[in-house]
Amino acid sequence: MPSDRLQRFRDRLALPLIAAPMFLVSGVELMVAACRNGVIGSFPTANCRGAEQLDEWLTEIEARLRRHEDQAGRRAAPLCPNLIVHRSNARLEQDLAVLLRHKPEIVITSVGSPAPVLKPLHDAGALVLADVASIRHAERAAEAGADGLILLTAGAGGQTGWLNPFAFVRAVRAFYDGIIVLAGGISDGRALRAAEVLGCDLAYMGTKFIATRESMADERHKQMLVESSADDILLTTAFTGLQTSMLRPSIAAAGLDPDNLPARGAINITADIDVAARDSRPKRWRDIWSGGHSTSGVTDVLAVEDLVAQTIAEYREAGGR
Repeated sequence: MPSDRLQRFRDRLALPLIAAPMFLVSGVELMVAACRNGVIGSFPTANCRGAEQLDEWLTEIEARLRRHEDQAGRRAAPLCPNLIVHRSNARLEQDLAVLLRHKPEIVITSVGSPAPVLKPLHDAGALVLADVASIRHAERAAEAGADGLILLTAGAGGQTGWLNPFAFVRAVRAFYDGIIVLAGGISDGRALRAAEVLGCDLAYMGTKFIATRESMADERHKQMLVESSADDILLTTAFTGLQTSMLRPSIAAAGLDPDNLPARGAINITADIDVAARDSRPKRWRDIWSGGHSTSGVTDVLAVEDLVAQTIAEYREAGGR
């Protein structure tokens, strides 16, 4: 059964789906397109250069969605900023202040406990979804009062989880009756319907939204996803110090050997490639790209409208409402 906390949004969603927040990928155009088409749009506040640009982004997105609602005669899906709550985020207070002024309906917290930001966000009327990668972290976020848990599972793109999604969802559902969002491996509407049967209220779709016309991703990144499969995804700690799913071809293109990377510890990209390649100064995320196991489901670069329509058809064929 869907969590009661989501009932207020049900008639605004074409699918029980969130366009995952992706660093250097999720921007204004992707958010507007996702929300217009009935998918919750999420983006990392870190994609903005600072609090001033974050305010500009939110103002523009909100205005464009209001115009769409006036023209279409129906409300768009919610917008959902993603806030890094780890103490290393020097912008946390400034970004939080911007969000509180704009009063988003949903906020995702990442890389730490949501506890420090829960009260102000709740007071502003936001549901707070906390992403977690272990049972213990799920328990702690639930105890803190998170409205929902985003379960980062094996197969998610970028910084990922390691638990099997079947085991993780069922273990968390045994003690938690709030919103559960599955993150990792959702490549089509059939997989989305399976997530619901498993006990989830929503799911992330990330990799397929990278390969959309509206995403901010480099066009080479989009094409690489089309040409790659799940076999081309490498799980490594070499670039961030955390388990991260990266595209092997992008690692090789940067002058590195995907099969001979350090076991742990962020690579100094410009120091670890040969001298002749240093002028190009490749950087992780900008030149070394992420992708999830659902890369096998990326067959073309689509407009968001077409991706959502295709996913709706698949979802309904699988028995979704």
